[in-house]
Amino acid sequence: MQTSKLKTLLIYKFLEENSDESNPISTSELISMLGEKGIKAERKSIYADIEALKQIGCDIITVRAPIKGGFFIASRKFELPEVRLLIDAVSSAGFITPKKTKILIEKLEGLISLNQAKALKSQVYCEGDNKCDNEEVYYVIDRLDEAINKRKQVKFTYRRRNIDKENKKTYSSKVFTVSPYALIWKGDHYYLVCNNSKYDNLMNLRLDRIKKIEILDVPQRKVSEVSDYRKSFDAADYTSKMFNMFSGETDEVKLLCKLSLIEEIIDRFGSRIPLMAVDANHFETRINAAVSDGLVSWIMQYGSDIKVLEPEYLADMVSDKAKSILQLY
Repeated sequence: MQTSKLKTLLIYKFLEENSDESNPISTSELISMLGEKGIKAERKSIYADIEALKQIGCDIITVRAPIKGGFFIASRKFELPEVRLLIDAVSSAGFITPKKTKILIEKLEGLISLNQAKALKSQVYCEGDNKCDNEEVYYVIDRLDEAINKRKQVKFTYRRRNIDKENKKTYSSKVFTVSPYALIWKGDHYYLVCNNSKYDNLMNLRLDRIKKIEILDVPQRKVSEVSDYRKSFDAADYTSKMFNMFSGETDEVKLLCKLSLIEEIIDRFGSRIPLMAVDANHFETRINAAVSDGLVSWIMQYGSDIKVLEPEYLADMVSDKAKSILQLY
C-alpha cells in the first residue's frame, strides 16, 4: 500500500482509538504517532488527510484552542451510553461465563476511545458468583439458532447441579431430543423454548445447562401440534404469559389488586390490560397467563395486596402454598 494511503488510514485509526470530545489529538501528536510507525509527515499533509476523511463522511471535529487543540471523532456507531448499557447487560447475564464476559467487554470497549473505556471500566461491576461455567454456551446458541432456522430437531445433554452433603460441586446429566422453536432471554437467563418428543407441550430449558449439542436430520414437530399457536411460535405472547419461565396451561385469570399496585401491574402486563375500579382502594383486572408454580410465587410476593378471583383452582393453589409456608414456621 502506498505510504500516503497508509498514512490517512493510520490517522483515522489513531483518532478512533484515542480521541473523544474531552481528548482531542493535536497535529503534533499525530505526527509523533505516525513517526512511531516509520512514516514521516508534515503539518500540511495532516490537515489534508483530515479534510479527505471528512469528505468521505468521517465526522471529525477540529478544536481550535490555545491550550489543547486538535481533532476528535465526534460520532461513532455506538455512543458511550449505548456501550455502557451493553456492558452492563453482559456483566449481569448469568449464562455468560466469567472468561467470555471479560472477552466480550473488551470487544465492546473497542467501540469507544481508550480514555472513555478506561473511565468506563472503573464504573462497571461484574458479579462473578452468578456466572455459569459452561464454556460451550456460544456454540450452543449458534447451533440452536441454526436448528431453529432450518426447523430441525436437536439432541443434547442437559446438566443439573446435585445437592451433596459434603457440598461438592457435582452434576447429573440427561439426554434430550427436542424440537426447538425460540431462544428467550428472561430474568438474566437464556432459555430454549422447545418440545420434548415424548410429550405434547412446550417446555423451557436453560441454555447454560446444555452441552454436547447435535443438529439432527429430523424435521421439528409443528408448533401447532404442541401449543395453541397455529402457524408460528409467538415469542412475545409466550413470554408475556410466563412467570419465572415456568410453563403451564394458559387460562384467563381475574385478580383483585390494591390501587397502589396499578403501575406495577401495567409495567408487567402492558397498558392494554383492562383496569376496572372496585372501590376507593381496589381495582380488578383480567390477564391471560400460564398457570404454574411461577405464577403462584409471583402472586404471593404481593401478600394481601393481590387476591385471585378466578379461576378457583388457581386460588386454591395460592391458598395451599400459603398453608405449606405457614406450617414451616
